[in-house]
Amino acid sequence: MSINYPYQNFYDMLETAARSKPNKTVIFIDDAKVSYKAFLQKVDAFARFLEIADVGVGDRVGMIAPNSEAFVVSVYAITKIGAVVVPINNMLKANEYEYILNDAEVKLLITSKQYMKEVGKLRENTLVDKVVWLDEAPVLNSHNIVFDEVLETHQHGEECKALSKLDDMAIIFYTSGTTGNPKGAMMSYRNLFHNIITGSERFNVTSKDRFIVYLPMFHAFTFTVMLMIPFYNKSSFVIIPKLLPFSNIIKQTLLKRVTVFLGVPDVYNALIKAKLPWYFMWFNKIRVFISGASALSEETLNKFNEKFSRATMLEGYGLSECSPVVSVNPMDIQKPMSIGPALRGCEVKIVDDEMVEVPVGQIGELIVKGDNVMMGYLNRPESTEETIINGWLRTGDLGKMDSDGYIYIVDRMKDLIISKGINIYPRQIEEELMKLAYIKQGAVIGIKDPHSGEVPVAYVELDDEADQTEVTPNKIKKDLKAVLANFKVPKNVVIVDELPKTATGKVLKRKIKEMHLDA
Repeated sequence: MSINYPYQNFYDMLETAARSKPNKTVIFIDDAKVSYKAFLQKVDAFARFLEIADVGVGDRVGMIAPNSEAFVVSVYAITKIGAVVVPINNMLKANEYEYILNDAEVKLLITSKQYMKEVGKLRENTLVDKVVWLDEAPVLNSHNIVFDEVLETHQHGEECKALSKLDDMAIIFYTSGTTGNPKGAMMSYRNLFHNIITGSERFNVTSKDRFIVYLPMFHAFTFTVMLMIPFYNKSSFVIIPKLLPFSNIIKQTLLKRVTVFLGVPDVYNALIKAKLPWYFMWFNKIRVFISGASALSEETLNKFNEKFSRATMLEGYGLSECSPVVSVNPMDIQKPMSIGPALRGCEVKIVDDEMVEVPVGQIGELIVKGDNVMMGYLNRPESTEETIINGWLRTGDLGKMDSDGYIYIVDRMKDLIISKGINIYPRQIEEELMKLAYIKQGAVIGIKDPHSGEVPVAYVELDDEADQTEVTPNKIKKDLKAVLANFKVPKNVVIVDELPKTATGKVLKRKIKEMHLDA
């Protein structure tokens, strides 16, 4: 089951592809096409700039950027010179960005003017020295540089070599922590190549495939499966800069003859309901749909398979700490409601509280071992030790396994809420609630939602001094919006006289869920 790794780093993989297929289109974006050769030249130019900008081996480069060719060019250039990519959720607020940039000690930031409101003052409170703007800079000086001008200026500079080795750090994926602050999962090239190689096998990818990339590139799922697998197989991908209008994704899928479609349950629910033209159903080239990030309902799966009977739907499972894919249904045998067997070279066990494996069919915690398991959490040795025990990563998810090795996720052990494939931890929202002077105590729970999978709902007790005519659910939501990303703001806020608690004052979330269901 051992895996042969043909490359030491991403640049080695890119160079091999560009040498063997220089004129092949690697990226389609709007009406433009980018060949492997042209892409490599842009990577080389940006890598030369980074070296001149004093970014060196092990330095961290942050990315708060939209889906774009420049995003992908940046990833390959950063890793070419041995620096580390820090892709950051572009829907966060300034204080959340500040925390991540400081935690990762980011030296240079790549961003866009569309995030100006939240990123405009980040240099003042972080170690970021230079900002590369993908479109236009607020001012042009030695600290604010425009991406296209960099490429133009450094087209013919001195060549630098790819420096990274297989076990060096390549990426830091930030994943929300139960304490409210996100944790940086450190990923090596080996971690990511495990997913790239075994994922290619599981999806039967060839050089003829075309992927479509409309989900955010900062997400581990999109990053590995849609940005890296095509280069490994010398295939192509279509970049969709924005998720909306959804009709554009449908149009590009048809026009660009997409064969591999990655989505989350929310997208597949939309596809089921969409009135797709007959010619789309007749002429689309999709051979495989891949679903991840959160569970597909049985109803969605059945309806989807009925509507798209010519393609195969593969449901999988993963987490940022595992590069991120752990298991996926294979092309030949899918089992409904299963996340499939583990990828080659990845072991999965279902264990009890003592980490002892339970019999087939019994429910326990899902733990993972293999080359896809992260190096650890940045700056958090204690968290790493709690999560990785004797090489086994504790996922915190409850599951079971059948006699064929197919895995089924049953529930989550943690309070984690997954909304539209994005992780939300109640604790962070609760901490912000407690900062509001008029709130005595707050608790956040996840409630099932047909559109998002789950949504956060807050239950709060008001301070005795609070003016109950002024403090409304809408006011609370508005105040939270100022400090939290929109997707973290509770969908509903319920004001109660008293939250259910234990004798020691701990809030009973189980009781709150019962209250909510009974309401």
